[in-house]
Amino acid sequence: MYAIESENKDAKLFNCVQRGHQNSLEWMPVFFVILLLGGLQHPTIAAGLGGIYIVARFFYFKGYATGVPDNRLKIGGLNYLALLGLIICTASFGINLLIREML
Repeated sequence: MYAIESENKDAKLFNCVQRGHQNSLEWMPVFFVILLLGGLQHPTIAAGLGGIYIVARFFYFKGYATGVPDNRLKIGGLNYLALLGLIICTASFGINLLIREML
């Protein structure tokens, strides 16, 4: 899945792109689930946070693809704040669901 530097001079750049792609695939199910569940309680907020997440992931990947992994966090780090907001929306949905069940 990764290139070996002794076999290819562009191996580091390729590996950075590969890791960025793999990271995006790993986070995709988490994003979709919390976007859906958080959107049931707070649809407008969840849509806004989802948009921020997508734009931030674009910059995360573009930064990673430069070959310098630290570049991914300049603007791309905002994707983690968007995820945190979506987790809070999802928690709010769960809490409201529990409260309704108790009544």
